[in-house]
Amino acid sequence: MLLRQHPMSENELRQCLRIATGATLGFLVAKLTNSNYGVFFTVTPMLLLGLVPVMNAHAARQLLAASVICGLEVGVLAGFFGGHPGLMAPLAFLLFLYRFACMSRGALFLFGANSVIGLSIMLNFASFPQTDLDALIMTNMAANLFSIAVAFALTVLIPDTEPRPAYRPGPKEPHRMRHEALLGASVATLSFLVFQLFDLSDSLSAQATTLLLLFPMHWNGALSYARKRAMGTIIGVAFGLGVQFILYDWSGTLLLVTPLLWIGTLLFAHAHVKEANGSGIGFGAMTTLGILFGQYLVPGNDLIFSGLYRVSSIMVAIVATLLACYLMHHLLNRFEATRLGE
Repeated sequence: MLLRQHPMSENELRQCLRIATGATLGFLVAKLTNSNYGVFFTVTPMLLLGLVPVMNAHAARQLLAASVICGLEVGVLAGFFGGHPGLMAPLAFLLFLYRFACMSRGALFLFGANSVIGLSIMLNFASFPQTDLDALIMTNMAANLFSIAVAFALTVLIPDTEPRPAYRPGPKEPHRMRHEALLGASVATLSFLVFQLFDLSDSLSAQATTLLLLFPMHWNGALSYARKRAMGTIIGVAFGLGVQFILYDWSGTLLLVTPLLWIGTLLFAHAHVKEANGSGIGFGAMTTLGILFGQYLVPGNDLIFSGLYRVSSIMVAIVATLLACYLMHHLLNRFEATRLGE
């Protein structure tokens, strides 16, 4: 079964409410400020509240560090090498490598995960001449600060009713960590190059998918997540299309769109916490919905076309990423120093 068959606990219900409310508040801020990068305000609270059940200072420090370091790196790389993907690729590989190394160690997983997505998306945006680099970097930082503040506020306003057991990542062998870091950095760099060379500036969902598939950090995990991501994408897009059909000409009216986004995010957050495995169908549907509403729901835009385009591009991204993961996995397993092991 896709979901655990047991009644939802009070803690799980409250986490769902925090996720839905945080994402909706971010969506409202993005729309009211006419941000060109509303996806940061909508999806970042989803990632933070979805991956961190109870907000804490350690998570806040990781998110803050990720936004500042990404901003500095993107500013330098795009400023000196913007428009030259061949020169940026080896530098991007090194930046991805230490991020995936942090993720593999476990204690800094949130820092690595958030900065991998932020770095890839921002580098892709920054390479196009029409992008205001300063606005891009400041928007990402503002979205992260907003997400931290909202997460702490919601943890106080909608607290857990009982303590949660502390999560302690298990130890890993050095060769396994090298395998995971090199696999993730290689595929993330390849994804960056493809989106640069083919000028795919309007495929944000597909780009995010190529990175989310790497979160399990190994081939078997990526293969398992791919099916869930595909199902989550279809469900998220289907909900978005349903909203478009229901509202029709009023789909740009915040007063009508906002409660529907909250309901959709709440439903997908419910699936996410029931799956209890980090990135599953609920998480995929939730982030797809956040990207659709946060970045593409603007007056005069056809959300139906955007939704169908997202589905097709994500399916292609899944197949291509799995192929790259499979090849890199077998290549790294040929060497004792980078063998995944059991």
